[in-house]
Amino acid sequence: MIAPRRWIVLLAALLLSAAAGAIDTEAAFADAARQARYEHLTNELRCLVCQNQTIADSNAGLAGDLRREVKEMIAAGKSDNDIKHFLTARYGDFVLYDPPLTPRTLLLWAAPALLVLITVGAAARVILRRSKAPIDADPEETV
Repeated sequence: MIAPRRWIVLLAALLLSAAAGAIDTEAAFADAARQARYEHLTNELRCLVCQNQTIADSNAGLAGDLRREVKEMIAAGKSDNDIKHFLTARYGDFVLYDPPLTPRTLLLWAAPALLVLITVGAAARVILRRSKAPIDADPEETV
């Protein structure tokens, strides 16, 4: 049987080893301007597997493929808009962390405000109902 101290060391080693599989440990480009574009774009694109991480932060296989695709398109001289258009044509607006305001994405943009309005309306309704309800007599008298 392994001593408790060794379990702690083993667990710590396992947790720290996950960080050792770092993503893109080397710069994608020697040129600083291209590297900055690459980093900016990979931080604007959503990992379609993780859904709440950028492709820069995700170590999912698809995120790695998307980083490689972005790198190749930058190397081919494509503009940022060309790259985003290519990815949205292939994966939809969901791939962008900041999707454009279009009729298709209107609900996505309006959803937070709608949820707040619904919550405030429901709370106001409950408060009004309770304020109009008669005050109960002493509970011990009705027993």
